[in-house]
Amino acid sequence: MELVKLCVNENIPVIPIPGPSALVAGLSASGLATDEFTFVGFLPKHSGSRRERLIVSANETATQIFFVPPHKLCQFIEEGASLFGEQRRCVIAREMTKLHEEFWRGTLGEAKEAFSTRQPKGEITFLIEGKADYMVETPSESQLENELRELISRGHSLSTAVKLVAIGTSVRRKAVYSLALRKFGKEHDTKQD
Repeated sequence: MELVKLCVNENIPVIPIPGPSALVAGLSASGLATDEFTFVGFLPKHSGSRRERLIVSANETATQIFFVPPHKLCQFIEEGASLFGEQRRCVIAREMTKLHEEFWRGTLGEAKEAFSTRQPKGEITFLIEGKADYMVETPSESQLENELRELISRGHSLSTAVKLVAIGTSVRRKAVYSLALRKFGKEHDTKQD
């Protein structure tokens, strides 16, 4: 990983040797951390399920790897930038081991700008750096409340919303549940998912 990172920083091309998997080829030439990663694959089509998966990934310290259909790239970047933050580094690996192979590197914010008018073709492996340990911060009560409100408004029970918010933040589940009961009451907890 260190050698690849040095090459990437010096704009020296890094070309993976074809292997059995696009995720390993993309990771090996990405310049992102390779010591720990999560392969997510294709995200769910349903927006609520997709958002839930992205919330979990955004809070992981491991590199996150996705397969993204070319016609969904702009949507993915938009959703990713909103949940991971625009400063999180990413790599878009396209058409690896083929004639039009491309590795685009930058932040999610830069990707949003670069791909807003450009829709690439071909297979896309999208890698996002893991959340740095120092980036872990406790969200405010209003941020937790907003996240809970959004999940409940999408039909989740109070207990499921609490679970998802606790997974996506550094706040203990018990504290999130206490806040949820204060703000939304027990009547929401009887609703089924």
